[in-house]
Amino acid sequence: MPIIFPIHPRTRKNLVSCSLGKRLEEMPGFRLIDPLGYLDFLKLMSNAKVVLTDSGGIQEETTILQIPCLTLRNNTERPVTTTLGTNQVVGTNPNTIIHAYKHAVNGTWNKPVIPPLWDGRAAERIVRILLEEL
Repeated sequence: MPIIFPIHPRTRKNLVSCSLGKRLEEMPGFRLIDPLGYLDFLKLMSNAKVVLTDSGGIQEETTILQIPCLTLRNNTERPVTTTLGTNQVVGTNPNTIIHAYKHAVNGTWNKPVIPPLWDGRAAERIVRILLEEL
């Protein structure tokens, strides 16, 4: 399975300056690409088998897209993505990450549920509340 890493220029520079950069370049199927715009990044995520991230926003987007997400941190500020959505906080231990990754790609991932009120109608609810209160 190809691995696509939209990489920040500063991160790319740091990888190139250490031995890890050379190792990544030699990995078959591993591609470092320039950062993507929002819509292109959504398209990439929507076609992914699994997403690995440390971003809270991506945890939400993968839940909506129903794509398994592994959060490479020890916590999340979006716990609903772990209880109902597609997100699993796996920390930074390589063995834990690999175990969760295999679980995500082999099809045994729990079927996600879109959290309540994540229906794209927040603006309508806000307007209704404002009209009722004003």
